[in-house]
Amino acid sequence: MNKNKISVLLVDDHLIARNGVKLMLSKEERIHIGGEAENISSALRLARENEFDIAIIDISLQDENGLELLRFLKAEKPKIQVLMLSMYAEEVYAVRALKLGASGYLSKNVDASTFIKAVYKIAEGRRYISPELADKLVDIVSGEELTTVETLSNREIEILKLIASGKSLVNIAEKLHLSSSTVTTYRKRILEKTGLSSNADLINYVRENGLLH
Repeated sequence: MNKNKISVLLVDDHLIARNGVKLMLSKEERIHIGGEAENISSALRLARENEFDIAIIDISLQDENGLELLRFLKAEKPKIQVLMLSMYAEEVYAVRALKLGASGYLSKNVDASTFIKAVYKIAEGRRYISPELADKLVDIVSGEELTTVETLSNREIEILKLIASGKSLVNIAEKLHLSSSTVTTYRKRILEKTGLSSNADLINYVRENGLLH
């Protein structure tokens, strides 16, 4: 690979989404899609076998969480710069992603020019955040009270979404390799933090806060 090229690992479980990203980057001679993956295991395999400059990761992989892949990559391949993509509002996951080592966080709704700008900036070893996210970070640093969603841990959000999808606590425990009592404890914490009292309330909460994607 030409050293002047920016080698990209693209991770998204939807082929159409991957093709959309490739289309946006196709006219950029300096950017090369060096690998594609649809899940964490295949992404890690590619990262271990190849040298990538950037990993572009969808935060919501099928039955998996892109934040977990981010954590693994930063532990095993710390030189890879990571750009997270999501349909979620920035206030839901962006700060979490940045704390885990992401170099940027973008909504999938951004235009091509913004997307390309972010890729080049991250390739230079810098961070890319939107003006809206910058304002949010200032609020956090200045001590502004967090929203309820922001008080939930990554695991709590994961379990919240699974509950809203209709899975039982037993099924959630099996899926996440946790005990049923642990999942029950997580559900109790979620209810306490959100001030809600039932699964029906949690389902509505997920919808209202844009966590369904």
